[in-house]
Amino acid sequence: MAPDRDLRFELTPGELREVARFVLASAEPLLPVFEDACPEDPRPRAALDAARVFADGAPRGRLQRVASMDAHRAAAAAPSEPARLAAQAAGDAASAAYLHPIARAHQVGHILRASANAARIAELASGDDPLAGQAAVDAAAARATPVLVDVLRRYPAAPPGRSRVAELMVVLDAALRERAR
Repeated sequence: MAPDRDLRFELTPGELREVARFVLASAEPLLPVFEDACPEDPRPRAALDAARVFADGAPRGRLQRVASMDAHRAAAAAPSEPARLAAQAAGDAASAAYLHPIARAHQVGHILRASANAARIAELASGDDPLAGQAAVDAAAARATPVLVDVLRRYPAAPPGRSRVAELMVVLDAALRERAR
């Protein structure tokens, strides 16, 4: 038998759209952070538009894949941490259509990283105040629907990491899993 991390399960188009809507709701408010730093770069906005097209019912396709990769390239070239995190969140929104139905912990990042990025941006905007990050995590948890939490619980818990974003993602993941109990 394959290790638990290789267990496969079903993800319906409706569940994928619910994940995309959640990630989109986290990423959209961050767009001005990126656009203020890089006003001539349309890639994160295009990724959010591609995510919205899928979330609104269109089939997933090349539009989401290309827009996601482009937004992640914009993140790599961003001039500051907040701009990088905002562009990365936009890329994550577009790629949510392609969440893999394989029980591996890194998949949790595709669901929660945009929210953790938003929390980190809130911390940075408040002088690195962890209470601002916690408030953003709490807001994201409050937005999570039962369907989103059900999808999340099919995966192992978010893996610990060395970055503050990874720490915030673990906190959000734990809060959502606890709420489901």
